[in-house]
Amino acid sequence: PYYIDLNQNLYLQAYLHSSDPNLIVFVDTCVASPNPHDFNTLAYDIIRNGCVRDSSYAMYYSPYSHFARFKFNAFEFISHHTLVYLQCELVVCRLGDYSSRCYQGCITRSKRDASS
Repeated sequence: PYYIDLNQNLYLQAYLHSSDPNLIVFVDTCVASPNPHDFNTLAYDIIRNGCVRDSSYAMYYSPYSHFARFKFNAFEFISHHTLVYLQCELVVCRLGDYSSRCYQGCITRSKRDASS
């Protein structure tokens, strides 16, 4: 566990252990939950499908493509849960492959037409 105060910034870094310098790491989704085994029922999206959902979220520059650095503001679930668990999904792509998920950024689902 990592203990911080409410409204304190939480800084995170993901690192890809690889000797291949042509790989890049992209933070696709980060979800917080008071339950470490359920990130669906009572969950809070910090970032989802590359789209920032929390205004305190910020990405930080790294001179190394195999690092992903970001921060968000610590919060408490409806003042009833003092522990918050974080689950993040990261994507690894080839550096310079602009058709890969890493370079697409925020992906919003397109709405389907309800007509026949």
